[in-house]
Amino acid sequence: MGSEHHVKFFRRGGEQVVVIPAEFEMPSDEAIMRKEGERLVIEPARTESDNLIAWLQAQPPLDDSDLDFDFDEKGPLPRDVDL
Repeated sequence: MGSEHHVKFFRRGGEQVVVIPAEFEMPSDEAIMRKEGERLVIEPARTESDNLIAWLQAQPPLDDSDLDFDFDEKGPLPRDVDL
């Protein structure tokens, strides 16, 4: 298990609030919280575009051989699709 930190809960209006220590700071302004039994799990909220951008950034650069497509002239040609 990772590091642990003892925290206290506070009340603000009708909500229970906890201060997240700096060592557990999230890389986002939003998070997803879920309850698993007696545990609260908090993780950064990620959008599909975040995942796509991260995946694209992790890909190796393309070289000229990656751009050399050999289309089968006997097969169907690509067609336009309305999205």
